[in-house]
Amino acid sequence: MIRALRSLDWPLLATMACLIALGLVTLYAAIHQGDAALWRRQLIFLSIGFSVFLFLCFVPVRVVGLASWPFYIVALLLLAMVPLIGDVQMGARRWLDLGIMNLQPSELMKWALMLVLASWFASREADSLKDLGVALALALAPASLIIIQPDLGTTLVLLFAATALLIASGLPWRWFGIAVTLSLASLPVLWHFMHAYQKQRVLTLLDPQSDPLGAGYHVIQSTIAIGSGGLFGKGYMQGTQASLHFLPEQHTDFIFSVLAEEGGFVAAFILLLLYTTLITRILIISSRAHSRFGSLVCIGIASVFLLYIAVNIGMVSGLLPVVGLPLPFISYGGSALVTMLAALGLVMRVAIESKDHIPWQRPGSPLV
Repeated sequence: MIRALRSLDWPLLATMACLIALGLVTLYAAIHQGDAALWRRQLIFLSIGFSVFLFLCFVPVRVVGLASWPFYIVALLLLAMVPLIGDVQMGARRWLDLGIMNLQPSELMKWALMLVLASWFASREADSLKDLGVALALALAPASLIIIQPDLGTTLVLLFAATALLIASGLPWRWFGIAVTLSLASLPVLWHFMHAYQKQRVLTLLDPQSDPLGAGYHVIQSTIAIGSGGLFGKGYMQGTQASLHFLPEQHTDFIFSVLAEEGGFVAAFILLLLYTTLITRILIISSRAHSRFGSLVCIGIASVFLLYIAVNIGMVSGLLPVVGLPLPFISYGGSALVTMLAALGLVMRVAIESKDHIPWQRPGSPLV
């Protein structure tokens, strides 16, 4: 028992606990005058997610590697079911109704893609166009299903995580140059296929005041809340923008505005410090991993967290278009919370195995 406790990465565990506690406190402030049942549901999601976290702490990394392909296929099938029997909420068809909760398959796919790409590049030297082609096919298949939901934010997270793993796997930089050139050249085509509201969000970023009661309303109210918080904020559950319900989606995508209004710059700084500690710790664990698969998985998880944080805070601050991404461990949401805790469970397992002094597994080494 004592040996098991010593094997845990306590800085990672402590950072995770602080983020969860801050998230519950902020969520309660955001919904205390609305549907308080959401806070109790978040506790249920938290218990489920922590159970998954503990389970993955005991699953050998090599077993996770072997399960990556079945996990990817299942997640892809669930994504394919969404357009057929998915539940429509707020104009988007993204969820499957499981009775006890709504499952968002795209949340599973982010982690499934990361695992399968790590598994693919852990078993070979990434030095051929074939490797790049397979990786792109694995990423573009789910991305095409998610973009039609429509869910531009999750699509960007998916592609960003795939790109981070491609870079970490050692693919030649010239291919990335070609990929970036092709991506920039395809922007006019992407703009043509974007929905009207998505185009309006991009245009609103340049001038929020052009439509203050329409597309610009979210950003204007959010920036008012953040700016009015000042250095120390208005006090817990004293935020006027949140209490008077001027803030849209204040318990999900715009919850950072609630925290900044009531806790001010100090609370926002503490949150960013916790996020920086979390990502830095994951990258340190990646550098100490005894297997290439474990190292790549940690890099993929760190990249997903980084993009979530940057895009969410950027959009509520008016620096990026509103694309609908939750703030990790702070926003309300079952699928996101459970899958993020599962990801940290995998990181914890990599950290535990790195203390066993197992020799580094080079590319091409079998996972078992």
